[in-house]
Amino acid sequence: MYDRILLPTDAEKGTELATEHAIALAEHAEAELHLLYVVDSDVYSSYTGDEYVHEFEGLEAALEQVGEDALEAAAEAAREAGLEPTVAVRHGRPHEEILDYAADGDVDLLVMGSKERSGEYRRLLGSVTDRVARLASRPVTIVKTPVEE
Repeated sequence: MYDRILLPTDAEKGTELATEHAIALAEHAEAELHLLYVVDSDVYSSYTGDEYVHEFEGLEAALEQVGEDALEAAAEAAREAGLEPTVAVRHGRPHEEILDYAADGDVDLLVMGSKERSGEYRRLLGSVTDRVARLASRPVTIVKTPVEE
């Protein structure tokens, strides 16, 4: 049923459940597992820099490192389950890059984590997961993680 599963990660606490779910699905379906981190260009392009950082290079590199660390942790969990994941880092607006990666890679299923937050929080800020779920042309599984307020 699923040949290629994509797990985008944002390196936030609470993504462990989505990672476990994606790995279990990939194992069960004998599917390829793709792990993706998107360096949010809106974050580093809006940063004006300071006397310690030359233009945007420092912040962008730091965000990239956070993503690579998160991907390595997820990849290690996948390897322990006997999978050999494909790992990618992209730059841009997260929901757009996730959807583009899914289309380019002919992904069958996206597995995304989402924190259980109040309706008011969601109305004010929204989430990448919400945008992807609304705009995706392929199945999206959302794995909820409770958040202590």
